[in-house]
Amino acid sequence: MTATADRAELIATVEDRLRGVGKVIRRSMLDALPDGEPVQWLYGPMREYPSRPGKALRPALCLSAGRAFGAGPDELLGVAVAIELLHNAFLVHDDVADGSEMRRGRPTLAASHGLAAALNAGDGLAIVAGQVLRRATRGMDSDLAESVWVEFDTMALRTLEGQATEVGWQLDNVDGLGPGDYLDLILHKTCWYTTIHPLRVGALVGSRGAAELGPLVRFGFHFGAAFQIRDDLLNLVGDERTYGKEILGDLYEGKRTLPLVHLLSEADTADREFVLDYLHQTRAQRTPETVATVRALLDRYGSIRFTSEYAEGILSVAQEYFEQAFADARPGPDLDFLRALVPYVWARWR
Repeated sequence: MTATADRAELIATVEDRLRGVGKVIRRSMLDALPDGEPVQWLYGPMREYPSRPGKALRPALCLSAGRAFGAGPDELLGVAVAIELLHNAFLVHDDVADGSEMRRGRPTLAASHGLAAALNAGDGLAIVAGQVLRRATRGMDSDLAESVWVEFDTMALRTLEGQATEVGWQLDNVDGLGPGDYLDLILHKTCWYTTIHPLRVGALVGSRGAAELGPLVRFGFHFGAAFQIRDDLLNLVGDERTYGKEILGDLYEGKRTLPLVHLLSEADTADREFVLDYLHQTRAQRTPETVATVRALLDRYGSIRFTSEYAEGILSVAQEYFEQAFADARPGPDLDFLRALVPYVWARWR
């Protein structure tokens, strides 16, 4: 079999698993949501994002890590559903904060229902996430249940800290950022709730609290960082049909992504001043022409190439940490799926 065929088979295998998990989780989320009144202004909008197919990476990590460390087949389903419901709540609020127009290939809640209804729907999803987690932990040993709630609360706060930092950088026009600042941002904003928490809580429940969680943080951070950087790159070089969100949306929003951080560190004085002036504008002031200029500068100064190579370096470290993180895990399909995720992200780049 050729390298291309191997890569295609790897991608198909992982995505089949993610699709399967996604179907179960979407159905479970919708089952958990109230369907009474007011449907038009609250419960209907609350159901929209959970109905749209997403990556399902978070619940897949939680379920697979849990089973790899000894959990029963459906023991972590409620926890995984709670994680994904909170993820959907964050997405609704992110879209409001960013002024985004597209989410998973369709208009955002704010674009289709207005800001107030979108905020209410996001709040409702967060509340239901807590209800689902409460039901999921009722049958657990009290100490284990408390540990699961501590993990959930910590994840939510780390994520909000990251969101607040990103917004603060834009509000206060923070300049002089480096790759280390960006990595610290996405550790909080992305990695805790995308990779670290799902892996940790899965291992925690599966092992009944016996698993060593530190190595999972190291693996989860590096894997999650590479995943986020890949997402940042797709926002610049992908197409809207496969990406599912607004292409160049990060530039319109003025987000300090790694490509932009690199551009500011490498650009000559005139180009740097142009980019800084651009970042000091509001989204409404940024025109397609100025966005195109900044996008061209990213190519001219090698920022896209730098970011891709940077992410590949992080992925290689993630691969090293994987064996430490799952040294005590059970062999089987769940461990095989988790092990395939690093080469999967790599293959999706090619």
